[in-house]
Amino acid sequence: MTSATRTIDERQAAHPRDVRGYDTETLRQDFLIERIFVPGEVTLTYSHYDRMVVGGATPAAKPLTLDPFPPTGTPFFLARRELGVINLGGAGSVAIDGERFDLPNLDALYVGLGAKEVSFASADPANPAKFYLTSAPAHREAKHQLIRKDDANTIHLGASETSNKRTIRQYIMPNSTGTNQLVMGMTALEPGSVWNSMPCHTHTRRMEAYLYFNLDPAHRVFHFMGEPQQTRHLLVANEQAVISPNWSIHCGCGTSNYSFVWAMAGDNVEFTDMDAAPVETLR
Repeated sequence: MTSATRTIDERQAAHPRDVRGYDTETLRQDFLIERIFVPGEVTLTYSHYDRMVVGGATPAAKPLTLDPFPPTGTPFFLARRELGVINLGGAGSVAIDGERFDLPNLDALYVGLGAKEVSFASADPANPAKFYLTSAPAHREAKHQLIRKDDANTIHLGASETSNKRTIRQYIMPNSTGTNQLVMGMTALEPGSVWNSMPCHTHTRRMEAYLYFNLDPAHRVFHFMGEPQQTRHLLVANEQAVISPNWSIHCGCGTSNYSFVWAMAGDNVEFTDMDAAPVETLR
């Protein structure tokens, strides 16, 4: 086992009043995570919105470990946290205190509070696994659980006429994994559809993070954010993530179809907890 080469970033929370005056570069510095999957590294971004951690583990020839994380001040990463993992790359495995879980592409793993040793490995270094990681504080233990793509709760939404026909898969949910506050899933847009989460909404009781993937390098997603009457946007490339504050809308429109992983943390774990922001009210 090797200790991970790590990239650690820390993002402070911003008041919406201040964000109204941000230029493009400042918006990107505060809310866009440009490097998630770096071969041979674990990358971690610590957000002060509900203290969520967003990152990636991309093991090559040797496994990578999830080592103690200075911003949390704990003796091991999951001493007071839970973890969600979705593999967006080649086949791989996650070992938790010696117990191995095989994760092929688009399968997920919930890791409960208290796990001391977590490591990530690729089945084939030439086609490495890309483990997308999200983590939130936890107050009670819950068992580790593997969630297969085909076993996730699946919802079909939208229509071709509104360019938002999409499939939602709910992986980590309170009624299935016993999560404390972390909620995590994936949305895939059908060919010809480009809009996600439209009509848009906010949810003041929790924050969210979006990781966009399955996007051709030549294409981009316009991720819309900001207060409903003070909208802003970020141009997002493949395998980049956005931190979405509790006060911000979050929806996107791509130059082609794409997929994204969503993860939420905060006071309320109910998927339907949201405050609508009708299109006619946006500015």
